[in-house]
Amino acid sequence: MPSMKKKEDVFFTLFAESAAKVVKVGEAFKDLVINYENVARKVAYIKELETECDVKTHSILKQLNSSFVTPLDREDIYAMAKEIDDIVDSLEEAANRFLIFEVKSMRQEAITMTEIILQSIIELDGVFNNLPDYKKSESLMDKIIEVNRLENDGDLVYREALHTLFREEKDPIELVKWKQIYEHLEESLDSCENVANMVEGVIMKYA
Repeated sequence: MPSMKKKEDVFFTLFAESAAKVVKVGEAFKDLVINYENVARKVAYIKELETECDVKTHSILKQLNSSFVTPLDREDIYAMAKEIDDIVDSLEEAANRFLIFEVKSMRQEAITMTEIILQSIIELDGVFNNLPDYKKSESLMDKIIEVNRLENDGDLVYREALHTLFREEKDPIELVKWKQIYEHLEESLDSCENVANMVEGVIMKYA
């Protein structure tokens, strides 16, 4: 019986490791937008981290395929792993756009959205560190609620960013560039909320 328990616990460990990697991506992306220099090098570093996150995701899925007993429903484990990966993919896509579009300077709206995304990622890191004790953790739901609050704040910033862009930007090329960048940031924030909602669903299922 102890060995079975140990095999089940590996999923919680893998999720915690994956969440920690996502924090690194968020921090690297924040460094890119706040200290907007050496862009090619910083984007390359984000790509390296994204690859490391992919490896973590594959580890979870590989463990899922080889495990007869899992601590959570298999479809929940799969969905959470894929959605965590989507947080990183969207940030990497945004980072690539800065390079491909040859963005010359950063916009405050992108910085604000990035700060909200990073805070959401940090909250999710706490969620996954508390996940093994999901049946009795008092802080777990607080962190999930906070991610939802942050997503609402991010939505407001996103809508205002688009409003400002379409109202003030006269260059149609710049408008297209920044619209895409904002969309990728919004997708990353949405994925953060999706992960939080999935964990909430797991808690409700096993309550």
